[in-house]
Formats: sequence, structure tokens, C-alpha cells
Amino acid sequence: MTSTSATVIAPGSDCRDAFRAAYQNRYTWDPGFSGYSGRCIWLQGDRSVEGTFRVGADLKAKVEGVSDPEVEKAFASQLWEVCIHRVRRTFEQTHSENIFTAGDYTDEGLEVIIGGKGQGDKYRIKDDIVTMVHRHIHGTVVTIHTMSTTDTGNGYLSHTYTSEYADPKTGESKGGKSTFEDQFAPLPGNGPWTLASRRITTAAGPGSEASEQTFLFEDLQLLA
Repeated sequence: MTSTSATVIAPGSDCRDAFRAAYQNRYTWDPGFSGYSGRCIWLQGDRSVEGTFRVGADLKAKVEGVSDPEVEKAFASQLWEVCIHRVRRTFEQTHSENIFTAGDYTDEGLEVIIGGKGQGDKYRIKDDIVTMVHRHIHGTVVTIHTMSTTDTGNGYLSHTYTSEYADPKTGESKGGKSTFEDQFAPLPGNGPWTLASRRITTAAGPGSEASEQTFLFEDLQLLA
């Protein structure tokens, strides 16, 4: 296994500093980011739906010109996901009420067991990257495994990863497992990095069929 700073931490020990290093290594937008705009395209099989979007300085997305309401909602959802993960919040703002205890080691890295406010959540970290997230969110458990990342030179972005939702009490799966492949690029003029494309492949699950869809974000421009 690749040697990391986390490998010297004994199980049961405090690992706040190791998790902080991984948290602060995520790529986020600088405060004062003015937002950006572009064209959005949705592809599924032979279908193609296009529109335009604008993400303001408040990081709220507005999608226009999309003929299908469900696709319009999907565009907005993907842009919201991008923005919520690019917001810069200090480690203390997010995790001051959490306790971090080292668990076991696997090829994914060191297990980080959360106590305090986030009791029940778990992570794994390796080479200052959060490789696994297991969190309780709004009555659902979401588990994300990151397989590869994009190095921006100023923090990392997840490139390929999986996401699964489950019932926190029974562990029963909610829907099929989704696999994501994200491509990122900086805005013109060495601007902030934004999502250029996202391919989502979802396996069949309880009450849902297998599917594959692609979101493209093109002609991206930084707002003045």
C-alpha cells in the first residue's frame, strides 16, 4: 500500500489532523468568484436536449431554454451538486463539533470514524485524498467511493467515483449503484475549474431500471 502520513496513526488514535489535511486538499473556488455561464447538453441514447445556464455569484444556477422540464431539473441538480462542493468552508466551520478516530487500513486508506455531531459517519483517506464517504443525510445513508482524481494544481477533484444510497436502519439499497465519470477544465484565462462533462451509469435497483446519461457543459465563460 502506498505510504501516507496517515499510515503512522494507530487504530483508536485521534486522526483529526490527517483528516484536516485531506479536507483542505479538496479543490474549492476562491471567495468572490463571480460565477459563470454556458451551454448545457443532455444525452441519453438517441435523445439530446440543449439549453443555457448561468451560475451567479451566489452560486445559484438558472437554466433556460430547455424544452423538457425533467431535463431542466436534472441540469439544475447537476449544477447545484457542482457548486455545493466548490464552496469554501473552513475545516472548523464544517467539522468543529466532530471527533475523529482512526480505524483500520485497507487499499482505500485509513478509516476515519466520526463521533460527536456526525456520529455514525465514516470516511477513508489516502495520500491527502478523501477516498470514501459514508454519511447519514436526511434519513438516508450515502456511500461514495472515489477511484481516481484530477489534480488542478490547487487541490483535487474526483474524476471517477461511485455512489449508493441505503436505508440507515435496514441497510437496504435505495435504487441502483451509480458510477460517475467527471471531466473538469479551467474557465478561459486560467479561471476557476468547472465541470465540463459528467457521465452517469446507474445499475438496475429496487424499483428502477439501468440507465446511462451524459451532461455536457460547453462554451463556458466567466461572469464579469
